[in-house]
Amino acid sequence: MNFKEIDPSKVYLITGAAGFIGYYLSKKFLEQGCRVIGIDNINDYYDVNLKNARLENLKPYEDFTFIKADISDKFTITNIFEKYKPNIVVNLAAQAGVRYSIENPDVYIQSNIIGFYNILESCRHYPVDHLIYASSSSVYGTNKKVPFEETDFVDNPVSLYAATKKSNELMAHSYSHLYSIPATGLRFFTVYGPMGRPDMAYYGFADKYFAGEPIKIFNNGDFQNDLYRDFTYIDDIIEGIERLMSNPPVDGHLHKVFNIGNNSPEKLMTFIETLECALSKATERKVEFNKVFEPIKPGDVPATYASTDLLQKAVGFKPETSIEDGLQKFADWYVGYYKVK
Repeated sequence: MNFKEIDPSKVYLITGAAGFIGYYLSKKFLEQGCRVIGIDNINDYYDVNLKNARLENLKPYEDFTFIKADISDKFTITNIFEKYKPNIVVNLAAQAGVRYSIENPDVYIQSNIIGFYNILESCRHYPVDHLIYASSSSVYGTNKKVPFEETDFVDNPVSLYAATKKSNELMAHSYSHLYSIPATGLRFFTVYGPMGRPDMAYYGFADKYFAGEPIKIFNNGDFQNDLYRDFTYIDDIIEGIERLMSNPPVDGHLHKVFNIGNNSPEKLMTFIETLECALSKATERKVEFNKVFEPIKPGDVPATYASTDLLQKAVGFKPETSIEDGLQKFADWYVGYYKVK
């Protein structure tokens, strides 16, 4: 394990800086005295007020520069690289969501393919020390073997979103090989926490409860064969990225892909019950969701469960937040932010 500390003398470019992971990552680096250039197009895929609230928390930092821009705009992205000459680039800007990719395929090609190509081109013409980019656990498709390992076959994506993320890995590999760009892809596994994404199930469950509506659970109501998910708390994700940041791939293999997850899958129903308990504590009243069970959605997979052995070996990454602690922090934030108490 060769783990170097963050270098505050370098310039960090973070795309998707108003997004969930991008916000926390920007904040972490700014707290360590780093110069951070944040890019985000503030699209309306989910509540822009939440994105703006994240940005408001970053504005007090003198070393934070925010640029409202779309990574699919090649001219603008090229100019940003030319002006700021970032040393480290973290590309988190992407159109997320498996189900949304069925309804709105165009935006996935625009952001996840063309946008990522523009980032790669800029890293080619303005060489960087390290490019880290977001892939996804969805690349594993209907893989039956668990835990998912980075060496598994991932050529059968079951959604356009997954296909774009697999494409990102292939594009990064080729650019890394051709132009000696040290690049690391991260396959994220269900990240959650305060100020998270409202399109994620746990957040939606809270929204539904306080709106007096039932929650839909897409597991066929089959508790014996429930869905398993590898829920990873945001602080653990940031710790993993931070450890990787100053440790680019070397030794002739300039492109690597890592799982970044909790390595401890939970039944969906266990997660839901834990969220009910967390919201009960946060509101000081008994919270019980009105549950409606539906068939599993097209594109969803029965189990997503990460082997994080490679990442642990590389930088000593080991998630430490239990779902009880993580969901309590989310619930406390949610009740305060929306003033539902």
